[in-house]
Amino acid sequence: MLTVLESGTPIEFSFPDLMKYHGPHFPGGVAHAYCALRHAVAVLGPVERREVTVRTAFPGPGGRDAIEMVLRAVTGDRFVVAPELTATERGTTLARYVWEFRYRDRIVLLRLRDAGFVADEFIELGARRDRTPADEQRLTVLKQEMTDRLLAGAVGEVYEEVPQPTR
Repeated sequence: MLTVLESGTPIEFSFPDLMKYHGPHFPGGVAHAYCALRHAVAVLGPVERREVTVRTAFPGPGGRDAIEMVLRAVTGDRFVVAPELTATERGTTLARYVWEFRYRDRIVLLRLRDAGFVADEFIELGARRDRTPADEQRLTVLKQEMTDRLLAGAVGEVYEEVPQPTR
């Protein structure tokens, strides 16, 4: 479970809760945001949901919807897809799985661990524009496999905190 505060009142979210809001199409993106959020809250402690700002290199709709449901950050104009956070030195598979959470005077920067959570095949197939019906079926399988791997990891096993870059 993921717990945030709304005016001091705890609100709990499960992964299935987030999937009900998002729908069935991008469970991996929802899982990435859920894992990153859980890690950020573990580091920051209890957070007032409407005071958290999120910047990420991850452009997926599943991630955006998860952030919106938990933090109301999209409608609150506190969610930004920030391409400059892309960690190109980590390669195509890992580059975009970077999340920055700001809460009051604290910032937590997280990136996906290089531990096989995302398959190269998933990234390659997802980027193809000429997918066949068989490709779409395979992509659906890869999405679910990735989701299962992400959700099986404990906080700290999926995402890792990294130092803030010097600006």
